[in-house]
This record gives sequence, structure tokens and C-alpha cells, in this order.
Amino acid sequence: MWGFMAMPQTIDNKAGKNKIGIIGAGPGGLTAAMLLAHRGFDVTVLEKEKEVGGRSAPITLGDFTFDTGPTFLMMKHVLDEVFESCDRKSTDYLQFKLLDPMYQLDFSDDLSVTISNDKEKMKAEINRVFPGNEKGLEKFYLKEGKRYRKIIDKLYRDYSSLTSFLSPKLLSAAPAFFLGGSIFDNLGNYFKEEKLRICFTFQSKYLGMSPWECPAAFTMIPFVEHEFGIYHVMGGLSQIPKAMAKVVKEENGQVLTDTTVTKILKNGKKVVGVQLADGKQLNFDKVIVNADFGYAMNEFFEPTELKKYSTEKLEKKNYSCSTYMLYLGVDKKYQAPHHHILFADDYRQNIADISEGRLSDDFSFYVQNASVTDESLAPSGKSAVYVLVPTPNNRANIDWDAEKDVYKEKVLDRVETHAGMSDIRDHIEVEKVITPKQWETDYNVYIGATFNLSHNLSQMLYFRPHNRCSEIKNMYLVGGGTHPGSGLPTIYISGIVTAGLISKQ
Repeated sequence: MWGFMAMPQTIDNKAGKNKIGIIGAGPGGLTAAMLLAHRGFDVTVLEKEKEVGGRSAPITLGDFTFDTGPTFLMMKHVLDEVFESCDRKSTDYLQFKLLDPMYQLDFSDDLSVTISNDKEKMKAEINRVFPGNEKGLEKFYLKEGKRYRKIIDKLYRDYSSLTSFLSPKLLSAAPAFFLGGSIFDNLGNYFKEEKLRICFTFQSKYLGMSPWECPAAFTMIPFVEHEFGIYHVMGGLSQIPKAMAKVVKEENGQVLTDTTVTKILKNGKKVVGVQLADGKQLNFDKVIVNADFGYAMNEFFEPTELKKYSTEKLEKKNYSCSTYMLYLGVDKKYQAPHHHILFADDYRQNIADISEGRLSDDFSFYVQNASVTDESLAPSGKSAVYVLVPTPNNRANIDWDAEKDVYKEKVLDRVETHAGMSDIRDHIEVEKVITPKQWETDYNVYIGATFNLSHNLSQMLYFRPHNRCSEIKNMYLVGGGTHPGSGLPTIYISGIVTAGLISKQ
């Protein structure tokens, strides 16, 4: 549908040059693995953890199950297309539920907005909370729909060369990409009320950026939410990588867990394989790196081995914020919203604190109460509660060993007073915390930047790390640190692009 469907579906392995090693079983790596295995390549996925998924893997605490990271499934059609390209249906592997309402947004002045992708419901809600602004919704759908249609197929293209970046097709869409101004500015073309604009701009957190700094082109994110809806996968979004790994195996590919890569092996400037933690070496014709971008460039190469991605140059790049995470198994069934975003008293100051490296006492946070939709995540009468607080990344030098428990109490205070769970402390059976430091040390996330490289204009398209590495032959990238960027749909697209590049060769 988006161009990759025309790629060759079968490759003659006798022709050689077809052994593919993939470092990391995250969503991007598994997407590439599915497509390449289906096309006849000899695919081996190497995952250091016991389970596939990376930041989309499950966290199991006793009888409670949580998603580690992503909890929103947007643009489900992208995932559907990956399965269709392997002659399969996603619904044969996964059970999806469209959420309506999609989420609830609460402001500090007791103003609450229920967000739906049903146009009539959304128009009525805007009229209820922000009377007089509802006409802007139709304009939003019309203009952002046109922009989306101009942009979306360009995301499926490779920008590993300047020629591809300066192609007539991309240049014709340049006005849609490079609008000027921020997503918050652009929403002012539709809505005058500042809080209503925030309702359509908080999604910039997916990109790790402030609504007042995030490029206006990313207005397509709230558009796709409202146009296509948000889905929950029964059992958690961690079921998606499990299903993908199953398809890889059905296509005679290998998915090896508990297998840590310590080095990418090269002959001159050409990849020839990988070395494992046990010293074993595996030979591959091509290697796809699905590990966190900054971590991989530092871990698998010497500090000055790469010109574009040397340690010094990595340190100069812009990165997203981090997150403080709480996973709570509680012995009570809460009827709070499935997805609930609660804004700081001074939202703009909170965003500024994050970007300037300060830890706010007045913070915004997100609560997922998926048990209200999915009873498989917790025992009967109980809830699996997931709490995310955007924080500075580890460039801020916050002492998280000292702050970890102190901050947990601050987070629980706000959950009890703002999120409709006033007694949650009394019902916690099991809990887990992930701090920004732990994202870096335990999950190999460079400087704990959970949304990877920022998406400012100097780090998009050709200016983002390329899907095909320009410095080392036969090395490719997938995931949030390469084109087109972070977020599940775009990470799937990165796998599609990379698989297409290898197939085309």
C-alpha cells in the first residue's frame, strides 16, 4: 500500500549474500526479520533478554503483567500491512480493541476533557468544555488530513543519500514537512483556547519534545489518533513482538534469546558478523542493528571509529527527555480511565524544567489502568497500574539513587490526589520502579533518553541516522534512532524501509 509491497517476496538463497543477523528483538528488528524471512533470507535475531520486545517487552510481577514502555497502538494499519506482506492477518495472532474514549485529560483547575476519535462525540465534547471552538475540529481534520496524505508515503522512503533527500517527490512535499513554527503554533490555526490546543499537542511527548518546540509537521500525530483511533492489544502491547517472533520462526528464521552481542565484526569497512558474550562468532552477510542507537554506536565501535557517529559527535546531538516509571500491582479493581493524562499546575514550566534538567515537584504524569479493559493483566478484582512521569534525561546529573524512593512518594501523592485512586498506597501488592538511570544501566538506553534522538528539523529525514549505514558496508539500522523516528508505527516503518533496502540489493 505504501510502496514496500512491490519489493521482491522471494530471494534465491543459492545466490549467496543472504545471511542476515539482527541485533535486538525490538519492534523494528522483528518487523525487518518477518519481511526478510518471508522473502527467503536466512534470518537470525539475537536478543540479550529472555523475552523478545525490547522496550515493548512485558514486565511480570507475580500475577500482574505490564507493558514496559509503549501502551498506545496508533496507526494499526501499519502493523496490519507488515503481517499482510507475510501473507498473514494480524487478527490471527492478536486480539485488538478500539478504545472509545481514547483517553482522558485533566488540568489542575478541575477541567477534564474526554477524547474520542468519533467526530461527533469529539465535537460535542469541545462544545461542552470549550464552547465556540468546535468549528475548528472540521478544519483540523480537513487541513491535517491533506498534510498527512502528502507526508505519509514519504516516510516509507530511504534517505540514505542526498540524492534521495533532494528527489522531486520529497521536494514537492517539503511545504508539508517544513511548515515553520511549532505544533502548538499550528494548532492555533484551529483552536484559540490554549488548553484545547494542549489537548492536541501533548502528543509531542512521544517525540520527547515540548509542544512549543516540536516542529509543526508533527501535528500529524494527533491527527492520526483522531482519524484512526487508538487500540489496546489484549494481554498488553507486548503481545505484538511475541506474535512477530512467531511469524519469523514460521518463516524458518531464528530468534535467539539470552544471546548478547558484544561486538560487530568487520573486515576493513565491511561488516562480516558479530561476536557474542561467550566469545562465539557468527558470520553474516548483512547486520541490522536494532539496539538503542546511541548505545550501539558507543558499545560496538571504538570512540573515533565512526566519523559521523563518534562518541564526541553523539554527545553533541539532541536527545529526548527520560521517564520515571512505576508499575503497581494492586489488590483493588479501579474504574479509572484506561489512559489518563494529568497536567502539571504550570504545564509550560514543567516542560521547561525537563528540557533544562530540573526535577519538578509540579509535574505532569500519565496513568494507564488497562485492567478496566483487559482482565488478563491482573487477578480478578485487582488492577495493574502503570505510571509514567516525563523527567530530564541523564545529562541533568540527577542522583537517582538518592531520589528514587523520595520521588516515588511524590508520584504516589499525585496519583492519590489527582487520578481517582485515593487509597492506592493501601492496596499495593507488588511494585517496580525504573528511573532514568536504570533506563541507561539496565536497559541500555543512551543517557536514559527513552524516546531516543529528538525530532527537531536538523535530526529528521536525511539528517537522521540512515537506515543504511554510510560508513560501514552491509550495516543497517532500525528503531527509534533512525528514519523515520520514535513511536511504534514509525519504528515498524523503519523495519519496512530497511527490509526493502536489503531486498532491493
